[in-house]
Amino acid sequence: MPRHHLELLSPARNAEIGIEAINHGADAVYIGGPDMGARDKATNSVADIARLVSHAHRFHSRIFVTLNTILRDDELEPARSLAWQLYEAGVDALIIQDMGLLQIDMPPIQLHASTQTDIRTPEKARFLQDAGISQMVLARELSLQQIRAIESQVQQATLEFFIHGALCVAYSGQCFISHAHTGRSANRGNCSQECRLPFTVKDQAGHIIAHDKHVLSLKDNDQSHNLEALVDAGVRCFKIEGRYKDMATVKNVTAHYRVLFDELLERRPEFARSSSGHSTFTFTPQPEQGFNRGGTDYFVNDRKDDIGSFDTPKHAGLALGHVAAVAVNHFDVYVDDPATVLNNGDSLTWTDLQGELQGVQINTTQHVEGSLWRVEPNLAARAGSTGTKDLKDLRKGAALHRNRDMAWERQMSKPSAERRIAVDVLLSPWQEPAGASGLELTLLDEDGFAGTSRIERAFEAARDAERALQTLREQLSRLGNTDYVARDVHLPADAAWFVPASVLNGLRRDAVTALDEARRAGLERLPRAVPVEPPVAYPEDTLTYLANVYNHKAAEFYARHGVKVIEPAYESHEELGEVSLMITKHCVRFSLSLCPKQAKGVTGVQGTVRAQPLQLQHGDETLTLRFDCKPCEMHVVGRMRPNVLRQLREQPITFFRSRPAQ
Repeated sequence: MPRHHLELLSPARNAEIGIEAINHGADAVYIGGPDMGARDKATNSVADIARLVSHAHRFHSRIFVTLNTILRDDELEPARSLAWQLYEAGVDALIIQDMGLLQIDMPPIQLHASTQTDIRTPEKARFLQDAGISQMVLARELSLQQIRAIESQVQQATLEFFIHGALCVAYSGQCFISHAHTGRSANRGNCSQECRLPFTVKDQAGHIIAHDKHVLSLKDNDQSHNLEALVDAGVRCFKIEGRYKDMATVKNVTAHYRVLFDELLERRPEFARSSSGHSTFTFTPQPEQGFNRGGTDYFVNDRKDDIGSFDTPKHAGLALGHVAAVAVNHFDVYVDDPATVLNNGDSLTWTDLQGELQGVQINTTQHVEGSLWRVEPNLAARAGSTGTKDLKDLRKGAALHRNRDMAWERQMSKPSAERRIAVDVLLSPWQEPAGASGLELTLLDEDGFAGTSRIERAFEAARDAERALQTLREQLSRLGNTDYVARDVHLPADAAWFVPASVLNGLRRDAVTALDEARRAGLERLPRAVPVEPPVAYPEDTLTYLANVYNHKAAEFYARHGVKVIEPAYESHEELGEVSLMITKHCVRFSLSLCPKQAKGVTGVQGTVRAQPLQLQHGDETLTLRFDCKPCEMHVVGRMRPNVLRQLREQPITFFRSRPAQ
């Protein structure tokens, strides 16, 4: 991608959502294939992906397919076969984690480094560029300064960065707690989200510091206010998280960022979008309407103390008002904004006296007066319901939020965007030396592609010249349900001709067909990067389980790049003792105001606080938190559960085992 192009990259759970992401302004969409993607419940057939490719390419938008799990040896051949099928379906790039794919017969398709490759340093980013990666998503934990440092070392590959959506608390690719506790591997697309559980935090003396708090659960990423700073730091692809998100969320969030980027491009003419057309919407984007845990810009502007969603990992919704009164079968709601309307089917939430989020769906509601509404809750699913008594700690004065707005959902379920490519329409006479003559219509689009049609016809002067010119302009501007919208209509000064509407319709239809074909022919395959030869050295000469090497081809790759010792992935089950099951930039000590750095300058406190280990407890499971203060990182330490190990070892699968590099 040219370095002056900016790309908005949206997620898609399926082809239908991907098509709407394109319609709502995405320059590219990433989607899972039939298998081997890091979201194992978001799979799609090659045929469906081909359908999405066809739609996206109309606007020169790109489709990237995730092939980003770590692979066993027996999965390399199916992965190779799938890669070729996707290439033949027109897919523009594959997003990968497993370096073994660079050692097999892959199609000449562009390769992008997944977030699972954990790119935090200029050295690793430069290595991946030199090894043949064309685009790479940087770690979410990076600051603007760190991104700039990487950009200074990476001049050929495109830098990509997550700008919205759920945050994994661990460095991507550096979390094994799901596999250790449930046998479900995040590196294999099946994370059990242990990080969203409530934990009790204890110090070394056993004192409780926090009780049943979701201390590993983060707020959601929101870089809405940092886009221009990220552009200036060197980011060129801006990625929205969410291959599990529903249609409404993808529409809404994509439209939100499309508006912001269009405004940025208007201010900064030295940049351009990487695809064609302009999207218009039937709604005003409101990203807060979708599932979210509150927003944070994480570490982009350095460490903050409010990145956690410790009370609940759920979606509380938008502030609504408070409980005015509670009766046996209904409760009254006072809304903060008198213009607010409650709907049957809305869902309301509140916090109970223990700080946990509670909620109920509205069965029926009616406006009483002013800002007062009466709500009859839907308690049908609660066996032996005794009315509002079943709603824990619903009480007068309790603050209410709405996390499902049926009016919004109904609006978003309808067609909500149109995307059109601007064209100039040029009508002119033509004449051949042999004497044939007629009209020629050319559509010239915003990218410089043209489609032309001709008709042989004798000119007939119109009785009313002014009306004839107006009619020609109106007829030629009617591009209907095509992908195009007329930006300007150019007519000769003496074009006061009478031309039947049927003739103009035929000219316009044939010119559109010709332009469609010109755009199809003009969309080139993204080039596959050529690795530097001889192979560049990997930044480290020893790889532990943290490198996620799961097959012999991956081991060959690292050996070819100078690595001397290569240990197998955690999923190979050789690391059975206590190890770091998660490495994260998030620090529980900092979030609980127990960081030694926070104590500096505080009279009577400095020097008394040490970054000693803490304990996390959930049920009968205990994890240790260890703090590495030099890089400002936290390690969640534990071991694989014996019952999980037994179950995994019963599977008739051969894993990659440790050995020195050859």
